[in-house]
Amino acid sequence: MIKRFILAPDSFKGTMTAVEVCDIWQAVILKHIPDAVIKKLPMADGGEGMVDAYLSILGGKHASAPVSDPFGNIIEAAYGLLPNARAVMEMSSCAGLPLVGNRKDPLHASTFGVGELLLHAYKKGVKDVLLGIGGSATNDCGIGMAAALGYKFYSIKGEPVEPLAKNMISIYHIEPPKERPSLFVTAACDVDNPLYGPTGATYTFGMQKGADSQMLALLDAGLKNMAEAIERSLSIRVSHIPGSGAAGGLGAGIIAFLGGTLTPGIDLLLDAAGFNDLLLDTDIVFTGEGRIDWQSAHGKVPVGVAKRAKTANVPCIALCGAIGEGLEAVYEHGLTAVFASIREISDFDGIKKNCREDMRLLTDSILRLLNCTF
Repeated sequence: MIKRFILAPDSFKGTMTAVEVCDIWQAVILKHIPDAVIKKLPMADGGEGMVDAYLSILGGKHASAPVSDPFGNIIEAAYGLLPNARAVMEMSSCAGLPLVGNRKDPLHASTFGVGELLLHAYKKGVKDVLLGIGGSATNDCGIGMAAALGYKFYSIKGEPVEPLAKNMISIYHIEPPKERPSLFVTAACDVDNPLYGPTGATYTFGMQKGADSQMLALLDAGLKNMAEAIERSLSIRVSHIPGSGAAGGLGAGIIAFLGGTLTPGIDLLLDAAGFNDLLLDTDIVFTGEGRIDWQSAHGKVPVGVAKRAKTANVPCIALCGAIGEGLEAVYEHGLTAVFASIREISDFDGIKKNCREDMRLLTDSILRLLNCTF
């Protein structure tokens, strides 16, 4: 009989946190298997929930700083202080889509606040930062962040260029600061898109940030120009690196302006949790996210979890809110089965209202099946 569970979901964005999902699953499992041994591991792939996930696994405390939002308004952005002079942050806390609401404007949205947040942590003695770069509202190649760190940008005529996405096409020379904060930054990146081109940052994600067809062309050309300016001024090639297009090119900016690295966010967190060792004493894994589809195979939590479960020969079931196109692709990576919890057609308000009960009922059905199967 199945008794030993690992619960490792992502947040169900806009409806339930990963912690809430774990609690629902645990309650139902214990109802059916009172002596079950359960390990809860709320996950994140670099977006929403990353700070809380790391704090729950590694310990530490919350911190916050007054920084600029995408349009320069001062907000309080939270991050986590971890042991050993480390910190964990989500770029979305100061440059994320939820902050702009209906005012989506990727030509003017800036990552300046990300740089301010990094400086705040550095002044607190932090030397090593885990930075989640999912959920961005920006498409500026990280030049806003770089400006906050002291970088300056110039046109071919030597004139200063304001560090906004709309001006990327005009940048010819980049001047580094005399002293850059000595931070080692590892970006938790949940996509592998290049910086520009048909599968790059702009054409893949630009429309959801508010770009129309004319903006798309300008922004993509700007990112291509930035790659050339970075190579010319800093002797660093970024355009060919998988993930350089993450967060509107912030992936490239982290490499170019911080000397940082890009790593699949789910792998960072699974390693921190000692997931491979935990699997040695596990019968089954539950994972999930709000919607599972073909994109889930590209760095998302359920597939990252399933790959490791497959290697350990442990069944892995995904309990999700909804299922989209290209589901078949995720089975190739180790998922045993995928189930959706939404019971009826509804608008988002209806889904949000019923999501917890829907998930409880789905989990109950799966436990009934597992009990009669095993």
